[in-house]
Amino acid sequence: MKANAIVRARIPAETKDKALAVLEKMGLTASDLIRLTFLRVAEEERLPFAVEVPNKTTREALDEVETGGGHSFQELDDLFQQFPQ
Repeated sequence: MKANAIVRARIPAETKDKALAVLEKMGLTASDLIRLTFLRVAEEERLPFAVEVPNKTTREALDEVETGGGHSFQELDDLFQQFPQ
């Protein structure tokens, strides 16, 4: 099959650089990765990795932590003391 389609994506430069360094260690290029990923998606009709959307409760908890909320514990016993017996 002739490879004549072009795929473009915008990503942070730091992410691109890190990924390219890892791919180079594997002997792959960005084009190789995209080609392999697209082939698997086309053949298997699914993503070759899990993508999960957090439910409302999980999203709210993540948002709380990201804005500086939540609790931090140094010891596991301290965490367990927060739960009713």
